[in-house]
Amino acid sequence: MKLKGKRILLGVTGSIAAYKSALLTRLLVKEGAEVQVIMTTSALDFITPLTLATLSKNPVHHQFHSESNGVWTNHVELGLWADLFLVAPISANTLAKFANGICDNLLTATYLSARCPVMVAPAMDLDMYQHPSVRNNLRLISDFGNTILDAEAGELASGLSGQGRMMEPEHILDIVRSHFSSKKAFLGKKVLITSGPTQEAIDPVRFISNHSSGKMGAALAEAFANQGAEVHVVLGHGAIKPQHGNVHIVPVKSASEMYEASSKLHQNMDICIFAAAVADYAPKDIAKEKIKKAGEGMTIELVKNVDIAASLGLKKKHGQIHVGFALETENEAFYAKEKLRKKNFDLIVLNSMKEAGAGFQLDTNKVTLFSKDGSEHTSEVVPKTEIAELILKEIKNLPLEI
Repeated sequence: MKLKGKRILLGVTGSIAAYKSALLTRLLVKEGAEVQVIMTTSALDFITPLTLATLSKNPVHHQFHSESNGVWTNHVELGLWADLFLVAPISANTLAKFANGICDNLLTATYLSARCPVMVAPAMDLDMYQHPSVRNNLRLISDFGNTILDAEAGELASGLSGQGRMMEPEHILDIVRSHFSSKKAFLGKKVLITSGPTQEAIDPVRFISNHSSGKMGAALAEAFANQGAEVHVVLGHGAIKPQHGNVHIVPVKSASEMYEASSKLHQNMDICIFAAAVADYAPKDIAKEKIKKAGEGMTIELVKNVDIAASLGLKKKHGQIHVGFALETENEAFYAKEKLRKKNFDLIVLNSMKEAGAGFQLDTNKVTLFSKDGSEHTSEVVPKTEIAELILKEIKNLPLEI
C-alpha cells in the first residue's frame, strides 16, 4: 500500500461533483492512507457525512463545534495533523475564499492554518471555469504554492460539454501517489520550456498561426516543478498557462520574440524542452495599416524564421539536455529521427495527427519517444499529464549527468 501511514485531510465543497469524493475516499483508504474529511455546509446538500464517515472510518467535520455535545473542532489541530490537504471538489465560491483569505467556515479556517502541501481539484460549469475571476483565483493560489488539479473535459451537469469536470478520482490518486513517492529528481535543476503557438503578423489585425493550445507544455512545466525544478516557460500568446508557483512565465508572440527570450535563458539551463509549435515562415513585410480586400487573390511573400531548437542546439553545453517535439503526417519515424540528429536533441517526442485522441487542443495524446542511443518507447492514448510524466522518466534515464 503506497500511501500507508500518510495522513490526508480531504475537503469537500458544494458541487454536484461531491459524489466523487466517496470513491476518492475509498481509493485513498484502500491505499493505506488515514483520511479525515471536512465538509462545507453546502456540501451536505450533495452527499451525506454518514457516507464519508463510513468510508473514511473517521467522524466527518463540518462545523466548529458539535451541537450534540458542544465539543469544539480544532481547525489548527486538523491543519497540523495532515501530510496533505486535498480539496476535491473545490467550488468557485471556496476557491475565491482561499485566494482572498476569507475565513467563514471550518474548511477555510483549516486551510489558513495548514502547513502541509495543498492540492485543489476545481469543479464547475465550463463558462464559470474560464471566467477571468476564476482563472485569476487559480493563479493566486498557485502562486501561494498550492497545486491545481486541472478540471477535465466532458459532459457537465448543465448538459453542456467542455472543461469543468472534477478530475477523476483515479487520476487524483495517481497524483497523490506521485507526490508521496517523489524523490524530487529534478530538485535544483533549471528547465526551459517553449510552449504554445507563435503568431506572425501580416498587418495590425491579422496573423499566421496554428492550433497549438500549449497543454503539453503546461503539463511538462507542472511535472518538472512538482519534481523540484525551477521552470521557465517561454509561452506563445493564448496558450494554456501552467498553474504552479515555481513556474516563471515569459510571454511572447512571434517566433523571433520566442528565440530572443529562449536565447537569454538557454545558457543557464540544465534541461531545454522545445515543445512550442513555432511558425516556419513569417511575412516578409508587415503592413502598417489593415490590408483592404481587393481583387480575386492576394500573395504574401514569406521568409524563413530562425529554427529555435536547431540554433540553440549549436550552442548546447556539455551535460545540457535538449528535448524536441515533432508533429508529422507521413514517414513519421524517419522525419522524427532526422530532427533528433540534425537539431542535436537527446530525446524527441513524436506526435501523430493520425491517432484518434491525439494532437492539438486535446487533453490526451499518443507519442513515440526516440532517444539518441536508439531506444524507442510508444505510449497509449493517455492524458497529457501522463505523457509529461513519461517524458520526465525518459529524461531521468538518459545516459547523461543531470
